[in-house]
Amino acid sequence: MAATPDMTMMLVTHNAFRRDLGHLTDAAERLDAGDAGDLGRREAVGLGWATLKAMLISHHEGEDRYMWPRMRAGLHGRADDLAVLDAMEAEHDRIDPLVAAVDDALARSGENGTRLAAAAGEFRAELDRHLKHEEEEALPLVAVAMSPRAWDRCLADMRGNGLAALRSAPEFFPWLLGEASAADRAAVLRRVPPPVRLLFQKVWLPRYTRQPRWL
Repeated sequence: MAATPDMTMMLVTHNAFRRDLGHLTDAAERLDAGDAGDLGRREAVGLGWATLKAMLISHHEGEDRYMWPRMRAGLHGRADDLAVLDAMEAEHDRIDPLVAAVDDALARSGENGTRLAAAAGEFRAELDRHLKHEEEEALPLVAVAMSPRAWDRCLADMRGNGLAALRSAPEFFPWLLGEASAADRAAVLRRVPPPVRLLFQKVWLPRYTRQPRWL
């Protein structure tokens, strides 16, 4: 049986986005209600949001720059499959202004009743729909468009390769795995070199968790 591209990193990343969407909407409701009024807790929400936003922007930029173009090349002439990629790109475009709306609402939280909760809810709904759509229709097409080796190269390019990947790893892996299920954590750590596993457990995760995020 031929090997197929490994979707572990994509699916675990999607799970991390869903987790943080829950944190965001919970924090938004509490902030709009006047809860968590002290500065330290509000800063924790801001840090949680900043991390989520940075991870999402990096993920979508990687897809737009590396994943969709390579899939388009591999799906040449398959109109229905190419339409799925068109939809992925359109969904990214719809998500971008919702990120900006959360930014604006968070800066003004407490001023306008449920302003932040409404922005967070709309962002969560749109990103949830996108993640589900991608998993159901786009990710299965990777096996049609790319070999497992080509997919691994695509993932490496999306992560930045070389120095860029090294610079992002101390925050990326704790964000990805700090609250992950045991199964997700094990699945990812099996796929990284032993030095990365050691750094994650002994250095990166403890340092990351010392900075409170969300409420």
